[in-house]
Amino acid sequence: MNKPYIVGIAGGSGSGKTFFLKCFLKHFSNNEVALVSQDDYYFPVGHTMTAEENKLYNFDLPDTIDHTHFENDIEALLNNQSINKLEYTFNNPNAKPKTLEIKSAPILIVEGLFILHFRKIADMLDLKVFIDADEDVALQRRLKRDLIERGYSNDDVHYKWINHVVPAYKEYLLPYKNECHKVVINNGHVAEDIISVTEEIAKEIRAKVF
Repeated sequence: MNKPYIVGIAGGSGSGKTFFLKCFLKHFSNNEVALVSQDDYYFPVGHTMTAEENKLYNFDLPDTIDHTHFENDIEALLNNQSINKLEYTFNNPNAKPKTLEIKSAPILIVEGLFILHFRKIADMLDLKVFIDADEDVALQRRLKRDLIERGYSNDDVHYKWINHVVPAYKEYLLPYKNECHKVVINNGHVAEDIISVTEEIAKEIRAKVF
């Protein structure tokens, strides 16, 4: 079996990376693609925190990620091995994480905020995709997600956005935008636009891999 073709998808909080991935994956069957998410490599700390400690703790820093484990798992998949990983439960102490089995596939997708900052990972990528959105659009998406889906207060979301999210984006992601092969502007709310972009990228990848 040949070495998998590795696609890196990076984007700041609220850029629409999750929706992009959801659309992108629909262009492939389960045995054609494997997905590894940086979120599953956070060091487990949230379950020991009070609500106030959780608010102040900065999860938007590279050293909150077990990047050595992340790198080793990517290398295993590139060597056509399967990996097992506990899923990330967004610091919810009541959630029991599932064990995820990820099997190697012809196309390997690696996604996350710091995948370009972790240079060992960046150097493995055959295709780098940057999902971009204006700051005000990204903040509204973050508010909608964290208030409704994760139960954070409005104050908590704004505190993290100003003190953690934006500084981390500017320091650990934005400097690598120009080295990406594709930059996808995602300010709209029309699903068809992203579906069209993912279809185009998927066709290009298929032409190279299959």
